[in-house]
Amino acid sequence: MKAYLVLDLSVNDFGRFRKYIAEIPAFIAKHSGKYIVQGVQPTPIEGDWKPDRMVILEFPHRENAEAFLGDPEIQDLFRLRHATTTSRLVLADGCT
Repeated sequence: MKAYLVLDLSVNDFGRFRKYIAEIPAFIAKHSGKYIVQGVQPTPIEGDWKPDRMVILEFPHRENAEAFLGDPEIQDLFRLRHATTTSRLVLADGCT
């Protein structure tokens, strides 16, 4: 079953965040993931959710997404994202 990481973020320090943008695709590919949505400004339709930017990643299995999140080599990049953005991240399983 496919799994999706949905990231809602606002970039607070774009100069430093560029390193994350440059390096994260290799880690996504390493774990068989791919971009479905990449840093777009979404259009809110209902409710009070108003994300500034959105990224959606697709992985072939939940295990791939969890391995991506737990990869020791990527933790510095995650810390950089936390330091340079305000972000929310959720993991959701796809339909069978």
